[in-house]
Amino acid sequence: MRSSPETPPDHARSGALAGGLACILWGLVPLYWKPLAAVDPVELIAHRHVWSLVLLMLLVLGRPGGLQEVGKALSSVRSIARLALCSVLLTTNWLVYVWGVNHGQIIETSLGYFLLPLISVLAGRFLLHEHLRRVQWIAVGVAAVGVALMVFQAGRLPWIALLLAGSWGCYSILRKLSKLGPIPGLAVETLLLAPVAIGFLLWRHHDGTGALTRVDLRTHLLLLSAGIVTAVPLLLFAHAARNIRLSTLGLLGYLSPTLQLMLAVWVYHETFTATRMTSFVFIWIALILYTADNLLAQRRAGGV
Repeated sequence: MRSSPETPPDHARSGALAGGLACILWGLVPLYWKPLAAVDPVELIAHRHVWSLVLLMLLVLGRPGGLQEVGKALSSVRSIARLALCSVLLTTNWLVYVWGVNHGQIIETSLGYFLLPLISVLAGRFLLHEHLRRVQWIAVGVAAVGVALMVFQAGRLPWIALLLAGSWGCYSILRKLSKLGPIPGLAVETLLLAPVAIGFLLWRHHDGTGALTRVDLRTHLLLLSAGIVTAVPLLLFAHAARNIRLSTLGLLGYLSPTLQLMLAVWVYHETFTATRMTSFVFIWIALILYTADNLLAQRRAGGV
């Protein structure tokens, strides 16, 4: 979305506030998932699908023409196929993230979202054939050095980070090609996999391994809140995207992984070695280069 010079100051302020709040909520979301660590991650994502769909459909019904948007999205095989792929990518992203958080890998999940802008640049280059400026190539190269250092230190690929960045980057590109707004779009994406999610939950309940009716009240309330946890930041972010510059929105996006990293180190006491710190420094340098280049390009173009 583009914020024009005519955007009223009060709208710009509310947009910046909404964007910042959305990113803070996403950054603090490990505090929501950690108390659910005893529940199987696949079951957690199934609950997220079901309760998100309930809330999103209520929001769709409350929008003028909301049902028509959903119906139009489901009117062609091509549209359904694209949204089904979006749904699979989104589900993969959610599942990997929840697994990482609840298995003591919040540092690596934060790395995934620090890498996301650079992965998106590469995806745009090779999937959409976008032109990359020299500084963008340099930023990608510096980030690659950071990832290589992490591989050397850990003896393995940071697969959680790469899967998170890759799945969300590809999802973002597909959503960019779609004309659906964020709420009806996410509603359709959750709707397409809802039968699988509901079937899985019914099966888990039947074989005695499901969480519902077998956990304490607090866990029940957390499970049933999955729709709110999903939809509220999305609504705030959508409002921000309509009212502030993309450059501002991009900078606010770094709040989420920064908060996740702080939670990992200071609250959950994950190990942050000197080698890991060096890897992050390379990635932060890459992000500074990428952001500075974007801001300069936007200034030359007259602003975004």
